[in-house]
Amino acid sequence: MSNQAYQFAQVSGPAVQWRLKRNCSVTPAQLGWMYLSLCTLSLGIGMFFWMQGATLVLAFAGVEVAVVGLAFLAYARHAADGEMISLQGSNLVVELETAGRLERAEFERQWVRVEPKSGDQSLIELSGQGRSIEVGRFVRPELRQVLAREIRRALRSA
Repeated sequence: MSNQAYQFAQVSGPAVQWRLKRNCSVTPAQLGWMYLSLCTLSLGIGMFFWMQGATLVLAFAGVEVAVVGLAFLAYARHAADGEMISLQGSNLVVELETAGRLERAEFERQWVRVEPKSGDQSLIELSGQGRSIEVGRFVRPELRQVLAREIRRALRSA
């Protein structure tokens, strides 16, 4: 099976793998440097005004740095989120990583059902053998049907 048969998957011999990741323009390390420079600038300005007698400016700068730090922390926790769907031999393995927590489900390929959760643009539910897991969070809603068709096609090919 060639790579051109799939829009989202990578084919390596008989194995087919889908890596779906969050679209992040800034890595956690870059975010850390950006936050450090923001802290330096904001607290530097606050110190300048504190030395001029405007003591509340430094307090507000501290609150600003703390709130922005919390927002950056929430962003960084989810920057590495992703889904990996791997079809090797008779097994379909799905791994979901959310905020550092890994959820894994394994299915026998002949028993897997690939269905939209509710509507055409909803998440894709993979189910079989009494288990189910939802995938497609990091794919645009209008492209989720394409992903579902790719998974179905790979499951059918031997």
